[in-house]
Amino acid sequence: MRRTIVLLAALCALAAAPILAKDQHKHRGPDDIKQYLEHLDRAERDQYQKPRDVMDALNLKPGMTVADLGSGSGYFTRRFVEAVTETGTVYAVDVEPEMLAYVKDSIVHMHIPYTVEFILARPDSPKLPLDSVDLVFVCNTAHHLEERSKYFRGLRSSLKSGGRISIIDFYPDERSGDLGFPKHHLVSRDTVIKELTDAGYKLEREHSFLPRQYFLEFVPGQ
Repeated sequence: MRRTIVLLAALCALAAAPILAKDQHKHRGPDDIKQYLEHLDRAERDQYQKPRDVMDALNLKPGMTVADLGSGSGYFTRRFVEAVTETGTVYAVDVEPEMLAYVKDSIVHMHIPYTVEFILARPDSPKLPLDSVDLVFVCNTAHHLEERSKYFRGLRSSLKSGGRISIIDFYPDERSGDLGFPKHHLVSRDTVIKELTDAGYKLEREHSFLPRQYFLEFVPGQ
């Protein structure tokens, strides 16, 4: 019964939440996860996630390196692959091997050249190489992370010179609408800014076009 409730909550959620939480999927089997990931890839998500606008804002170029932290279904991973082309690199990062397998299969079926590395992360570390990434992208995942200041402080060594961290997550209030799950574990925009500041970053820019989520970009402070 518990497993059924967990699955129904995931399928009802409008949230597209890639997972880095320790216990998020321990009650799901592989078939459940596949249904969940297919749900995250539904076309209806585009209406609020505005992926074209997000990609325009990120301004990625061929040859860049992007880490999709909490890649989930690969909703943005596939878009990063197209943006940086095979001359760049995309790291698909998740703690669930079934999710990484799903992303890999979806990229293969794009039938384009690509350079992607699939990283099975730990809940406390994305296991990214040192000095390797132009952009760390974190969509609907920050609220799953524990000890966020410590986590992002550890990420600094993986950023190239001029690298940045982009965080998109749901507002923990009425702006995010009905997510199909309680909002008490979501984190506010102000909390994320404070935690990233404590981790040694500064807010470089903020985008306001997403109706249900905040969209923040950080760079290492001096």
